[in-house]
Amino acid sequence: GMIEAREARCYGSRGRGRPARLFAITDAGRSAFEHAYDDLAASALRFLAETVGDAAVAEFARRKVSDLERRYRPVVDAAPPARRVQALAEALSADGYAATASVAPAAARGDGEAGGEQLCQHHCPVAHVAAEFPQLCEAETEAFGRLLGTPVQRLATISRGDGICTTHVTAPSLTHSRNTSDSRA
Repeated sequence: GMIEAREARCYGSRGRGRPARLFAITDAGRSAFEHAYDDLAASALRFLAETVGDAAVAEFARRKVSDLERRYRPVVDAAPPARRVQALAEALSADGYAATASVAPAAARGDGEAGGEQLCQHHCPVAHVAAEFPQLCEAETEAFGRLLGTPVQRLATISRGDGICTTHVTAPSLTHSRNTSDSRA
């Protein structure tokens, strides 16, 4: 489980002696190595919290996520509204989060998008640090809501011991109908 075989890309004719497969380290394999940078990052955030306060850690998290938000904004905005969650999942996957988008379980019962969608991240590069500093997850969740233009809610996180990070994305139609009924009241 530490290494997996993959098909090797072939750019032209394959010569003699070249392997048809290559081997790559898996997430489990990467986890087997020590990550001194996790310790360094956690120590730096602890120092920031102790000397300046928790608000500084939250601000750091928001600034860190704002770079991702800037890069993802054109991709999400270019997608048709029905594919925006999928576009965000693809952008996250390109950055190593192994993300997927699917219809939320309540919506899967037959009423289309009525319940919204779920964005799942199967890998988190900051999970060990986020376990101590949940502000990282909170800032990311806020950014997803801004990118998608609809309320989102984090249901599970790798940093809390869940298998994946799961974010519920409210269907835009529910937000629109709620806003319309609120303005009539």
